[in-house]
Amino acid sequence: MSDATVSMAGHLKPFRDYQAKHFVWEVSEDGRVGALRLNRPERKNPLTFESYAELRDLFRDLAYASDIRAIVLTGAGGNFSSGGDVFEIIEPLTKMPMPELLAFTRMTGDLVKAMKKCPQPIVAAVEGICAGAGAILAMASDLRLATPEAKTAFLFTRVGLAGADMGACGILPRIIGQGRAAELLFTGRSMTADEGHAWGFYNALHASDALEAEALKLAHSLADGPWFAHTMTKTMLNQEWAMGLDEMIESEAQAQAICMATRDFRRAFEAFAEKRKPVFEGN
Repeated sequence: MSDATVSMAGHLKPFRDYQAKHFVWEVSEDGRVGALRLNRPERKNPLTFESYAELRDLFRDLAYASDIRAIVLTGAGGNFSSGGDVFEIIEPLTKMPMPELLAFTRMTGDLVKAMKKCPQPIVAAVEGICAGAGAILAMASDLRLATPEAKTAFLFTRVGLAGADMGACGILPRIIGQGRAAELLFTGRSMTADEGHAWGFYNALHASDALEAEALKLAHSLADGPWFAHTMTKTMLNQEWAMGLDEMIESEAQAQAICMATRDFRRAFEAFAEKRKPVFEGN
């Protein structure tokens, strides 16, 4: 674990000074919102073996952040991400033996698991090309905004692979429905932004010059809200996929009781009683 995350004693530390190697990491002035920008605009922000691993590690480490309450994920230069780099990932994969291939696919899947398990809500701001593993990053986020021109493609079949990549066959149908997910995963065609919005993949569409500001606005609204309770909501949204009704109800009863024991719950009541806006502190 790096110094940016936790000390050897296990104490939480801030992420303001986290130094990224394969993307840009910035933190808002109030220290509550982290912005992660894929930053290879000349290639439409493809992923490499190294950037996959660093993204996985960052999202894992964010579980120990003492300051970051919400995250914006975006790309530089008018595109989100074109997915795995053809010459830095796909070509080497064609030469690897099965054990190395399985190690790679497990590593990329670990990135999605890390995004789902990190407590902060992730807001994806999607512009331009959002393809392959880039589409997976958007899918694995908790909320998604896009421009009307954005094109999202799970194009694995275009390179002779299954649509079953990094959890797509399990997660995408839960967002847009089984039939629509099947069409995109079998054909590899681009989903337009209008389709994505109508199908529930995108929460809202914004003009290109307003997209990032709207994503940051949404992230700040989450960070300023009952962010401990938001982490509980994210946990329940992910855990309840595999539960029956009785398990769901019991798990949510426990989760809500934990939130009711926080000072934030009392702060909200006192603010309501005094007709003022609550200030949440996450405890």
